[in-house]
Amino acid sequence: MKVYISADIEGITGTTTWSETELNAPDYQFFQQQMTREVEAAIEGAIAGGATEILLKDAHDSARNLDISNLPINCKVIRGWTYDPMCMVAGLDQSFDRAIFIGYHSKGGSERNPLSHTLCTYADVKINGEYASEFLINTYAAALHGVPVSFVSGDVGLTEEIHAVNENIVTFATKEGIGNATISVSPKLTIMETKRLVASSMKVPRQHIQVPLPERFMVEIIYRDHTRAYRNSFYPNATFKPHNTVEFVTDDFYEVLRILQFLT
Repeated sequence: MKVYISADIEGITGTTTWSETELNAPDYQFFQQQMTREVEAAIEGAIAGGATEILLKDAHDSARNLDISNLPINCKVIRGWTYDPMCMVAGLDQSFDRAIFIGYHSKGGSERNPLSHTLCTYADVKINGEYASEFLINTYAAALHGVPVSFVSGDVGLTEEIHAVNENIVTFATKEGIGNATISVSPKLTIMETKRLVASSMKVPRQHIQVPLPERFMVEIIYRDHTRAYRNSFYPNATFKPHNTVEFVTDDFYEVLRILQFLT
């Protein structure tokens, strides 16, 4: 079984402020280590569940966060950004049996995590009228290749969103956001449960966790700055809308990924 893992940090246990998520920031080291531990637990769970080959994408900020010294020999890792539209799931293709997302977080505009955002901090993203999370965008990206997502860890708001999309996707809630604070579970509990739940998620039939792609996508990128919105509205086939919004309509989700790559 071939498994893809994408790892972010804003949904890792305990992360609460941006200084805990930024490479070389004074508060970063512990949470870098915790991100690594949670990813290692997911790898162990995937192998226990039958994975024979794993591709890991470091998918936060610099994309150089994880300590890779203890990765098993059947795991490859992508560090840095490829700059292709698959972005946080770069390298994922139809050869994979399932995907796992570690440390993901609530969508931009959400109050459920102090670190909520979608792809960038200067704009929010809507797809078909609903605010979109990185989970949804990357789940659709995986669906382009027929790959289902079997497990996701992150904040409570995200896990609730996931269950509304597909209740068979296995999740683990690492924390809950309240205002500018978080209530987190024990980091040890996250590691233990991630390993256990990832292993069990390997047994869920693919057809039960496959999220279908909509037939049509209306994308709205809502910027904080109207000048950025106006400039970006000249992207091919995009239009400017009042209140700092660029709108783009397509029936091809790869084109959604392409515009997000260039405009966020």
